[in-house]
Amino acid sequence: MTDNVMRRFLVLREMDDPISETDLVAAIEASGRAITELRTEGVDIRWNSLEVLRNEDNSIVGIFCHYLAESEDVIEDHAERANSPISKIIPQSESMRGE
Repeated sequence: MTDNVMRRFLVLREMDDPISETDLVAAIEASGRAITELRTEGVDIRWNSLEVLRNEDNSIVGIFCHYLAESEDVIEDHAERANSPISKIIPQSESMRGE
């Protein structure tokens, strides 16, 4: 791994059409393979969590992924390798907790 500072990113992936639970699991597995590839190449990236977005029919229409990575470029490289298009990358600075 490199000596770069890890930064937090929130990644929004909006689906053009709803996806199934099976599609979601396949996407998570592809993401894991892409992360392993990048780490093997010495790139720092970590997937922290995922939030599923559903419509009124309870269909999956998007996801928010939380990552730690060296840069936005690493997030984009990961998405390309995982064949998981990004709608928006949001660098995060700090979190605030509710009650």
